[in-house]
Amino acid sequence: MTRPVPRPAVLEIDAYVPGRSAAPGSARVFKLSANETPLGPSPAAVQALRDMAHEIALYPDGSSRALRDAIGARYGLDPARIIMGAGSDQILELLALAYIGPGDEGLYSQYGFLEYRIVTLAAGGVPVVAPETNYTASVDALLARVSEKTKIVFLANPNNPTGSYLPASEVARLAKGLPPQALLVLDAAYAEYVTQGDYEDGVALVDGHENVVMTRTFSKIYGLAGLRLGWGYGPAHVIDALNRIRSPFNISSAASAAGIAAIEDAAHIEAAIAHNEKWLPWLTKEVEQLSTRNMRLTVLPSVANFIAIRFPDAPGFTAADADRFLTSRGLVLRAIGAYGMGEFLRLTVGTQEANERVVAALAEFMQDAKAATNG
Repeated sequence: MTRPVPRPAVLEIDAYVPGRSAAPGSARVFKLSANETPLGPSPAAVQALRDMAHEIALYPDGSSRALRDAIGARYGLDPARIIMGAGSDQILELLALAYIGPGDEGLYSQYGFLEYRIVTLAAGGVPVVAPETNYTASVDALLARVSEKTKIVFLANPNNPTGSYLPASEVARLAKGLPPQALLVLDAAYAEYVTQGDYEDGVALVDGHENVVMTRTFSKIYGLAGLRLGWGYGPAHVIDALNRIRSPFNISSAASAAGIAAIEDAAHIEAAIAHNEKWLPWLTKEVEQLSTRNMRLTVLPSVANFIAIRFPDAPGFTAADADRFLTSRGLVLRAIGAYGMGEFLRLTVGTQEANERVVAALAEFMQDAKAATNG
């Protein structure tokens, strides 16, 4: 060898590519590619950042005790069983590092979050994929692929990028069907948006099992994506293992201060939920009504703050065609071909103006595509 060479598994990883945020040539850009809240952060969180600015020369509390106490008070959890991360994706990385070794398997569903494959490979493990049914995770398919090598089963509930979810009874069936040495990781990044009565974020399962962990984030409904803040809740023995390998100051004092203020601002969260409850069904209905001749747009049922739009597989009408058209008008959606969903674009619920603009632009796209086809 003439230079250092990384482990082979590292070179198998396709680096995660975030959604675009720019639309060159557009005077105004509406970023609808990253599932960020259109309401922005809580004003209390912004003020908390201002108030602590003079403290940034000091190291933060390495245990994030005040923030864990605030989360515990908000959800009725034992703060000792909470771990903080620089985004919930760091919690996923720690879990893989702690429980997956060379040859071990990390299992996830067909359209699950790309990070599951990345952290499994990075830990030296083998990614295993279970097929979905109608773009929804299948408990039977997941259980069928569990082996003696399965160390972690990752389940995003709700799932990104499809917006689908499993009811509490199905998630409980999955947990019951796993061997005790396999860890079930419930990724509930979008839990706050779900209003369905048969949904459970995972707290009850964590409390009733020694092999279930739930992860959450401040990047979505709380509007703190730029501060990188997430958390996990699990059995004491799991949290102990993660704290042993967690870097000592992984959460900044700024993120902690903003997180405490954000989680205590119930009115801001209620406003975000109400906004989503209004515009998620509106976007679904309006987009599905767009059609021309035999060309129709369809939307996957979603319980999160985004929808996945399927475009026809016909010249001029494809998702790639639509992506170019929308970007030229300053509307940036998320192409999700990396998930094996090349015929879809994912659209984040935005402000009223953004939502109305994207529907109008899609209607224009369908008409222009029809005219070009006829011409």
